[in-house]
Amino acid sequence: MKLLKLKLNGAAVMVVDDEEHNRKLMSKWLQDDGYDVTCVSSGATALTLAMAIEPDLILLDIMMPGMDGFEVATRLKEDPASKDIPIIMVTALDDKQSLIRGLACGAEEFLTKPLDNNEMQIRIRNMLRLKKASDQLKNQNETLEKTVTERTRQLNDSYLAAVEALGKAADYRDDETGAHVRRISYYSNDLAHLMGQDKSFCNTIFYASPLHDIGKIGTPDNVLFKQGALDNPEWEIMKRHTLDGEKILSELNCPITNMGREIALCHHERWDGSGYPHGMRGETIPLSARIMSICDVYDALRSKRPYKEAFSHEKSAAIILEGDGRTSPGHFDPKVLHAFERCADKFDQIFNQQSEASEK
Repeated sequence: MKLLKLKLNGAAVMVVDDEEHNRKLMSKWLQDDGYDVTCVSSGATALTLAMAIEPDLILLDIMMPGMDGFEVATRLKEDPASKDIPIIMVTALDDKQSLIRGLACGAEEFLTKPLDNNEMQIRIRNMLRLKKASDQLKNQNETLEKTVTERTRQLNDSYLAAVEALGKAADYRDDETGAHVRRISYYSNDLAHLMGQDKSFCNTIFYASPLHDIGKIGTPDNVLFKQGALDNPEWEIMKRHTLDGEKILSELNCPITNMGREIALCHHERWDGSGYPHGMRGETIPLSARIMSICDVYDALRSKRPYKEAFSHEKSAAIILEGDGRTSPGHFDPKVLHAFERCADKFDQIFNQQSEASEK
């Protein structure tokens, strides 16, 4: 943004008048007072030059052939690049309707012909002082806005880093590389995008999905790391990680942790109502958890666990799409299942890429 010098003389003033005598007279007076003067004889030329030289003020005659001063002022004020240039209309009209029309077009001041040098200089100086103060205020506001934007970005980055660390804190109990939560982020984001969810939802689930097992922080080691199948009491303890996850995240309130809370609670619910902790079914299960459910099952099948070896992509996808006695297609939202079938190869790419990245 252009700022005036501390001394108002030296400011750029454009004179727009179709009469040569008036242009010469105003130009001499302005130059004698130290202004940088540009004179034009038509409204069309004024519009073109205003964009090129960015004057600090325009003296604009109203009564001109072709494009009159009212139209010039209107166009200048409609253009964001020139709307802040002060306009002083110069007119021989002294009727109230012309003054009102000029103000409606955006003029800040008026001078009446025949011109008086002293009056003109006073009005110009007053306008330029206001312009200078306005420019300085805008620059301060822009600087403040940039500062706030940058601080907000830094705070948001710090918050996202904290959320990521929170997700990894639970994941490291099962996977010391933290690759599982990174893979889950990409699976869920891609699946949500393929299902037509908007950018906000996709971004949120990317950061919220790693919080799905945060409740495992409270799961005893003898249950979490048990070799072989869990007995009934142990299984009841394991299932509590969904409730514990919701409780851990319940004190936080932002889009990411709110979605993280519903994912933590509901990602083991099943479409057919056979899941836990509440036996929810169908669309009563939040969409984020329905998406997360299939992502979590896929990654669990691909990963080595105390009770099983890692399965290939082909076997994992077949179990989800066809079932194996333990996992059934009926466990999943049919729309989510169909989207998974369409992008299953992408899941395989994500698994391999993120697993390799964690090993470097």
